[in-house]
Amino acid sequence: MKQMKDQLKSISKSLVSLSKQVDRLTKQVDKLQPAKKAVAKRAAPKRRPAVRKVAARGAAGAKSMTVLDSVYNVIKRSRKGVSIAVLREKTGLDSRQLSNALYKLSKKGMVRTKSRGIYV
Repeated sequence: MKQMKDQLKSISKSLVSLSKQVDRLTKQVDKLQPAKKAVAKRAAPKRRPAVRKVAARGAAGAKSMTVLDSVYNVIKRSRKGVSIAVLREKTGLDSRQLSNALYKLSKKGMVRTKSRGIYV
């Protein structure tokens, strides 16, 4: 029992010394951080416009077709409606993706069910 107490005391002392070292290191880091912030403020404006231009080009470019768009376009092109099998062929989606897309389109009111499995 005494041996365990001695070990616990030594561990406690070690932890105290480690916490003091951590405190010293955090103080040193805090001293260095304001200098880095000042440097970062000077360098940041040079980098930011380039990033904005790239983002602007991406937004101005052609939109990529989403799953909902592709399903809606196939349904819109048909006169009498489209079955799920035809939708699967033309869009290349699996059954789960297709059912999710049809659910969302029907909730938005863009597509309605003519009969079971036929969408207009």
